[in-house]
Amino acid sequence: MSLLRKTIGLVAVSLLTSALGLSAVNAAADIFDLSPDQPGRIRAEKDPAAIAAIPKNFKFVTQGKFTVAVSPGGPPLATYATDAKTVVGADPEYALAIADSLGLELELVPVAWPDWPLGLVAGKYDAVISNVGVTELRKEKFDFSTYRQGLHGFFVKAGSNINEIKEPKDAAGLRITVGASTNQERILLRWSDENVKAGLKPIELQYHDDEAARLVALRSGRVDVIVQPHAQLAYIAARDKNIRRVGTLSAGWPERSDVAIATRKGSGLADALTLATNDLITSGVYAKVLARWQLSEEALPQSRTNPPGLPKS
Repeated sequence: MSLLRKTIGLVAVSLLTSALGLSAVNAAADIFDLSPDQPGRIRAEKDPAAIAAIPKNFKFVTQGKFTVAVSPGGPPLATYATDAKTVVGADPEYALAIADSLGLELELVPVAWPDWPLGLVAGKYDAVISNVGVTELRKEKFDFSTYRQGLHGFFVKAGSNINEIKEPKDAAGLRITVGASTNQERILLRWSDENVKAGLKPIELQYHDDEAARLVALRSGRVDVIVQPHAQLAYIAARDKNIRRVGTLSAGWPERSDVAIATRKGSGLADALTLATNDLITSGVYAKVLARWQLSEEALPQSRTNPPGLPKS
């Protein structure tokens, strides 16, 4: 590992400790395995059908290895372990299961989120497994094999009298904190318009710059609900035990929006990865991986290659 990457990892852990407090970090480690060794990680058997589906002319970045880019943006999806250099989480573990299925050794490459598209096009890695949502714009340059639903979560204080949010009318009159110019904001503005047309109260959106500010607003009672990517809030709820989920929302509402493995357009690898994922679903390995990181709500019934994505804006 380069000195720069190691330094970035140490800084990330330091910032996490400062922001949450050492007790919160320790509590998180008690719920999620953030050790570099990952003794409980789920492994898969070789999948002859998936291996046979790899195009004969496809050349992996390194022979015998499945090289995967991942952005360590935070638990439970991907983060640096307690050694500040090993990347762990649901996405790395899923990447391992795919590598096992293909009979390859996993090689994880930590990258900054904005850098993955250029690196994939340039052939620096075979695939990206890092919570990448399928969009019509991205499909022009990449192929996709879906492996998780793209969900936003509705979370409230543990003692809230709000029990369920499933549709626009459930959110009528509520104060909800979101980030400006986010997909969540776009959807909730449409929900609010629907409520007004139906003679219900509008949704009161309140904007906060970051997750910490949104959580403070929720816990202080200034807002009723926080909405952001489900995985992040599921982790916080398990760690802090003072917020709880009351609903989920597809990132592509009113359609389903999926998260997928990204590969180079036309490389031919996507179909093999889709087959491998479907076999992991059938074998139960897929469910075990998601359950270990408390993401069972995001499970897909079936993986698809290049499904409809979020439309171009």
